Amino acid sequence: MTDESYIKLAQVLDSLPNGFPPTESGVEIKLLKKIFTPEQAELFCDLKLAFESAAQIAERTGRPLEGLERTLLTMAFQGQLLTVKPGPVRLFRMLPWVFGIYEYQLARMDKEFAELSEEYWPVYGREFFSKKPQLMQTLSVEVTIPFSQEALPYERVSAVIESGRSFLVNECICKKERGLVGKPCERPVGVCLAISPIPGTFDRSSIGRVVSKEEACDLLDKAEDAGLVHLTGNVQSGHMYICNCCKCCCGVLRSINEFGIPAPLVINSYCHAEIDPDACVGCGLCADERCQVGAIEETEDIYRVVEDRCIGCGLCIKTCPTEAIRMVRKEKEKITAPPKTEHEWFKERARIRGLNFDKLGSD
Repeated sequence: MTDESYIKLAQVLDSLPNGFPPTESGVEIKLLKKIFTPEQAELFCDLKLAFESAAQIAERTGRPLEGLERTLLTMAFQGQLLTVKPGPVRLFRMLPWVFGIYEYQLARMDKEFAELSEEYWPVYGREFFSKKPQLMQTLSVEVTIPFSQEALPYERVSAVIESGRSFLVNECICKKERGLVGKPCERPVGVCLAISPIPGTFDRSSIGRVVSKEEACDLLDKAEDAGLVHLTGNVQSGHMYICNCCKCCCGVLRSINEFGIPAPLVINSYCHAEIDPDACVGCGLCADERCQVGAIEETEDIYRVVEDRCIGCGLCIKTCPTEAIRMVRKEKEKITAPPKTEHEWFKERARIRGLNFDKLGSD
């Protein structure tokens, strides 16, 4: 009976827009057993992708209301679902595997969990990152954005920060996972920034460190200095995080580097770098130390940018000793505006995957 609960849970997760593809080995079931009890798995399957109160969930499912909110709060604390309290009533909804349940397992990840995740990664990553809309968009190093065409608010890291009222810094779960499997990262680890438009959101968080807006900006500056790519949700509003990513740990960047999935399929971006061959002195700093996706190659003692591989992060520009690199706005036909909200992202991903979004409990 318990395996049936986890199989059902896996099927429900795969029915969500983000997906949760099955494997021949069943490693995805082992992962779910690490995270959920059978009872929690069954309750998760009764939730929607839209927020509901405990009373609404009880009325819709026939579950007893007594103790339900306490159980849901426990699951939220364990990173199995999402909860918010925008007013007097607390609301709950299910989470997809990524971005969602996996990322919220930071405090619970151990060596076994990390090994299972690494085993599941090739199946999940190839499936997830080969479909649009992309999970994330690049936030270019702001000083590199072309002056001739000012970036839209959702393209600017400063605008994403300004929309927040609460900030929390966490250890990067991708880096934690890689460290647990014996492949630690040499770059800073505590670089994941959670953002909320509601003051005091993270005051009772059991993980991470609450920081001010100024400290959040300082973190991003240090991430740039360390050669980390700013990535955020591929939406126009409602950004909840800024990840600062490296090629050796980040699942998003690894899907480009290890699986060979075209960069435009994986990450939404609006610019690409360009190197002036007359100004380039061939030092190789941009290719060897700054670019995280192998988009810069050496040709005849100078370097050039492979436009279709560049994700427009701007890291190469900031440290070029001869200022030979500039950021160029992509051609109009190569730019796709992200979905306006997470709801619209879910809807579009469901359409691409051939799912009926109206049947996913989204409304």
